[in-house]
Amino acid sequence: MILKSLFTLFFLFTLSLSAQELPPIQNYTSIEYNAGNQNWGIGQSENQTLYIANNGGLLEFNGTSWRLYQAPFGTPVKSVVSIKDKVYTGSYMEFGYWSSNQSGILNYNSLSSKLPIPLIEDEDFWNITAYKDWVLFQSLDRIYIYNSNSDSFEIIEAKTTSAKIFEIRGKIFFQIKNEGFFTLENGKPVLVSDNAIFLNVVIVGAYSLGDRMLVITDQGEFYYLNEGNVEKWNIAADVNLFSTKIYSSLLLDDGSFVLGTISKGIYHFNKNGDLIRHINQEKGLSNNTVLSIYQDFDHNLWLGLDNGLSVLNLDSPFKEYTDHLGAVGVVYTAKKMAGKLYLGTNQGLFLKNNAGDTDFKLVAGTEGQVWMLKEIDDTLFCGHHNGTYVIEDDKATNISKYPGTWDIQPLKSNKELLIQGNYEGLSVLERKNGTWNYRNNIEGFDSSSRFFEFVDDHQVLINHDFKGIFDLTLDSAYTKVLNMNQIESKGIGSSLLKYHDDIVYATINGVFKYLPKERTFKNDLLLTTNFFTANDSIVGILQSTNSAERLWGFANDNIISLSTGLLSEKPLRTEVSIPKFFRRSMGVLGFESVVHLENELYLIGMSNGYVTLDLGKITQREYQIGLNDVSIKSYDTPKVSVMLQNDDEFEYSQNNLGFNYNVIEYDKYTEVYYQYRLDGLYGDWSNWSTSTEISFDNLPYGNYDFQVRGKVGNELTSNIETYSFIIQRPWYISYLAIISYIILGVLLSILIHRIYKNYYKKQQAQLIKDNSKRLKRKKLKNQRKIVQIKNDQLQELIDSKNRELAISTMSIIKKNEFLNAIKDKLKSSGGIPEIKAVIKTIDRNINNVDDWKFFENAFNNADKDFLKKVRDKHPELSANDLRLCAYLRLNLSSKEIAPLLNISVRSVEVKRYRLRKKMNLSREAGLTDYIINL
Repeated sequence: MILKSLFTLFFLFTLSLSAQELPPIQNYTSIEYNAGNQNWGIGQSENQTLYIANNGGLLEFNGTSWRLYQAPFGTPVKSVVSIKDKVYTGSYMEFGYWSSNQSGILNYNSLSSKLPIPLIEDEDFWNITAYKDWVLFQSLDRIYIYNSNSDSFEIIEAKTTSAKIFEIRGKIFFQIKNEGFFTLENGKPVLVSDNAIFLNVVIVGAYSLGDRMLVITDQGEFYYLNEGNVEKWNIAADVNLFSTKIYSSLLLDDGSFVLGTISKGIYHFNKNGDLIRHINQEKGLSNNTVLSIYQDFDHNLWLGLDNGLSVLNLDSPFKEYTDHLGAVGVVYTAKKMAGKLYLGTNQGLFLKNNAGDTDFKLVAGTEGQVWMLKEIDDTLFCGHHNGTYVIEDDKATNISKYPGTWDIQPLKSNKELLIQGNYEGLSVLERKNGTWNYRNNIEGFDSSSRFFEFVDDHQVLINHDFKGIFDLTLDSAYTKVLNMNQIESKGIGSSLLKYHDDIVYATINGVFKYLPKERTFKNDLLLTTNFFTANDSIVGILQSTNSAERLWGFANDNIISLSTGLLSEKPLRTEVSIPKFFRRSMGVLGFESVVHLENELYLIGMSNGYVTLDLGKITQREYQIGLNDVSIKSYDTPKVSVMLQNDDEFEYSQNNLGFNYNVIEYDKYTEVYYQYRLDGLYGDWSNWSTSTEISFDNLPYGNYDFQVRGKVGNELTSNIETYSFIIQRPWYISYLAIISYIILGVLLSILIHRIYKNYYKKQQAQLIKDNSKRLKRKKLKNQRKIVQIKNDQLQELIDSKNRELAISTMSIIKKNEFLNAIKDKLKSSGGIPEIKAVIKTIDRNINNVDDWKFFENAFNNADKDFLKKVRDKHPELSANDLRLCAYLRLNLSSKEIAPLLNISVRSVEVKRYRLRKKMNLSREAGLTDYIINL
C-alpha cells in the first residue's frame, strides 16, 4: 500500500508541468539563415527590414528571405543600428555604414578609415547608439562620436567592461570602469555618480521611470538614481536573479522591461516589478543565452541568442501553452472555475491555479479520456471514458460508472435530475441530499448520444453522424422511450447544439434550424452563408459558447465566430485568420474544442496543449507589399539583379526575368498570400500562393506591367506594386533591322525584277525561237503532210493507173486468148481462102500496134521511167525485148505473156533466155527479180 502511494505521488510529480501561456514564439536557426550562431545586435530600418549583427556578417531579413553581407575582412559584426537610409555596423577594427543601391543591394562605406588617429590594437566595436545628428561607436576602450552632418569625429577615452550607452530624457549616459557613471555635456564626459555600485558592478540597463532613473546591474539588482543619490529597489517578483548573469536588457514600449540572461533565457517584468513571464529553452527559446534584445515597430520582441534567433509576438491575440513533453496530450475540453483552469485531455483531467506561473497537475483518479467539463449549479461535472465525475478543487468523485459520458443537460422542470448522453444511449443523474449519483439508464434507445438537445422536458433530439436525428419522446419518470422518430441525415461532420433559443443542426452541407411544429429541420440561410462561403467553409463541428450566445466554426484558413449583433438582428461575424499549421494541430477532426474563459478570452484545444484567443486584441491594420528584387536569369550563369526603375529596358537575350516580393510581417499566426499578373502576357491574376517569387522565361518582345498584391490574413494590401519594363526586339527584328530589311527588300526586289526581266526576256526570246522552230516544224510537218497527201494522191493515181494497166493488160490478154481460140478453130476447118483471110485479120488484131501503145502509155503512167531506165542500162534491147521487160515488171508468167506477144509459151521462154543473155545476167540471178528490183 505504501509502495502504491509512493508510485502515485511520483506519477503525479512527473505530470506536474510548467503551465505558462506564452506569446507565440518563432525560432530561427543558423541553418535557416545560413550564417553564424551568435547574434550580437538587432536593428530595423524604416521599411521594417531587420538587420542582425551576426558572427558571419550582417544579416538582412524581411520576414521571408535572408541575405548575408560579409563584413570587411570577413570579421564578425558585433553591433548594428539602422538610421534613416543607412545601416551602421561595428566589427573587429572597423566600423562604418551600409547603403543600398538601386538594386536594393547593400554596399559598405568605412568610417573608421577617416579617423584622425589610429584604432587601438584588437579593438572591437560592441555598441552603436544614435543621438540626434551623431552616431556613437563604442568599444571597450573608447567612444567615437561621428557627426553625420560635418563628417567629423570626436573621441572619448572610456574604458569599460561592458559596452553600453543609454539615452535617457535626451541625454547620453555611460559607465567608465573604476570611475563611475557619466554623461556627456558639450562633447565631454561629466561624472553623474561614483557610487560603489557604478565602480564595482557592470551596468546592463538604465531607463527613465517617472522622474527617476532605473539602473539594472548584471547581478539582477535594481537601483533608482536621482540627483546623484542611489536607492535599491526590491522588485515585487519573487525571483532570484542573483544566481544568473544578466547580459542584456530593454525597456519595452508599454513600460515593462525584459532582462536577458547568460543561462536562463529572459525575464519579463512589468513597471511595478511583477514578473510577467519567464521564458527559457524549455519553454520555447532555441537557446538560453540572450546576447541582444530588440523591440520592432510592431512590438515584436527579438532575441539575439548565442545560438540562433527568437521572436515573441507580444501583441498577438493568441497565446500558447505547448506541451513539449507530451504529458498533457490532446486537449478536448477545458473549464475555468473558482480561480482554477481545468483541462480535459486524452490522458486525464489536469488543473492549475490561474495566479502566477504555476504548473498543471493531474487530478488523481481521472487518468484516461476526458470528453466534457460542464458547470451546473456551481458543480463541475467531468464526462469521462469511465463514467462521470464531480470535481471539487483537485479531487474527483466518481458518481456514475455508466461508461462514456459525452454530455450532461439539466432539466428545466426538475432541478434534481440531469440527463447524460453516453456511449450507449441516455442515462439519469439524481441529486439527493446535495449529492449527485447515477439513477438509471433510459430504456428503448442505445445509440451513442454525443450531441443531444431538449425541445421540451420530454422531447429530446439526438444526433447520429450517419443515421441522422433521432426524435425521442420520454416518459414522465425518464426511464424509457415512449416514441421514436428518425429524421434523415443531412450530411456527415454533424453536430447538434443550442444557439440562443433555437436548436441548430450543422453538417458539411449547411446549418439547419429545428422547427418544433413541423418536427423537422430547415436550412438556415443566414447561418449557412456565414459559415459556408465560396472561399472558406468550416471543417468539423459547430460549437456554441457564452451560454449559447456565440457560435464557432473552424475553417482551413479562418476561425469563424458569430455573436449577437449590437445594433441590428443581423449577427456579428468575426473572422480570425489562422495559418495552415493551426488547423492541422487541432487534434482529431470533429472533436474541435473552444471554451469561453473570461471576457473576450477563449481557449482552443490543440493536439499538444492549447491556444488562447483574445478577441479584444484583434485589430485591423494596413499592409504594403514591396518589390525586393528583379533579376535576369540565365541557364549557365548566376542571376543578376537589376536596378529597380520603372520602364527599364532589357535586351531580347535578357528575356528570362525573376521577381522577388513580400509583405514584411513577423507574426507567427499571420499567413501572407500573394497574387500576381503580367500585363502584356496575360491579364488575369494568378491563384493565391505563399511563394514570394516568380519567374518568366522566354518572354516575347514588347511592353509589360508586372503587378503583385498580397493578402495578409483576410485583408488585401493597401497597394498593388507595379513594375513596368520593356523587352526589346531581337536584333533581327529591331527597327533598324526592319528598315535594313525594307531597303534590302527593295534592292532585292529591284534585283529580282531585273533578273526576272532578263530572264523573261530570254524566256521570251527563247519562246519566240521555240515558237519559230515550232512553226517551222509545224510548217514542215504540214508540208510533209501535203507531200504525204500528194504522195497518197499519186499513189492512188498510180494504183488507179496500175488498175487500168492491169485491166488493159487483162483485156488484151483475154482478147488475144479469145482471138487465138477462134484462130485455132478456124485453122482446124481447112484451107478455105476466106478462113485464111479471117485468120490474117485475127493475127493483125493480136499484133495490133495500138494495143501496145495503149499498154505502153498505161505502163508509163504506172511506172514512170522504167522503160527509159532499161534502155539506158541495156541500149541493145529491141522493142520486143522492152515489151517483154514490161510484162515481166508486172510479174506476169510466161503463160500470161504468150497471148500478149501472140507466140507460144515456148517462144516466150526462148525470149526470156535471150533477154538474159543481152542483160548479161548470171545463172543464179532471176530475170523477173532483177527487172522488178530495177
